[in-house]
Amino acid sequence: MTVEERQQRAGELFKAGYNCCQAVAMTFADVLGLPEDEVARLTSGFGGGMGRMREVCGTVSAMTLVAGKIIPADDVSNKDAKTANYALVQEMAGEFKQMNGSIICRELLGLSKPEGTPVASDRTPEYYKKRPCGELCSIAAGIVARKLKIEN
Repeated sequence: MTVEERQQRAGELFKAGYNCCQAVAMTFADVLGLPEDEVARLTSGFGGGMGRMREVCGTVSAMTLVAGKIIPADDVSNKDAKTANYALVQEMAGEFKQMNGSIICRELLGLSKPEGTPVASDRTPEYYKKRPCGELCSIAAGIVARKLKIEN
């Protein structure tokens, strides 16, 4: 898939009802070597800034997940790999922040504080008009897709 196709796919998945983390991560299910439905299950709690707590944006959580596939750090004795993985995560998060002003969900949504409820908002036309999440999913997918081209 091209960078543009991945960006489009992430936005479409969000608009289909998946949370922001699911939409971005599912776009890279092929890279992760997992079926899309499994990726959706594993990332289900990261939407809304982790369980709708409005902390780190789910798109950034998804980028972090895929970073582990791009530059794995699974050998606990390999400090260089951990450093390289963390550097990639910081680089992608930094690019996202530069483009959007923050990596924090509530700041991206213009909220002064979290809503305080785990109940997801209904996905109505008004919801999509006031939320930048679909576009943020596309942006995050683009960042990851470009990194994949560079690293592989």
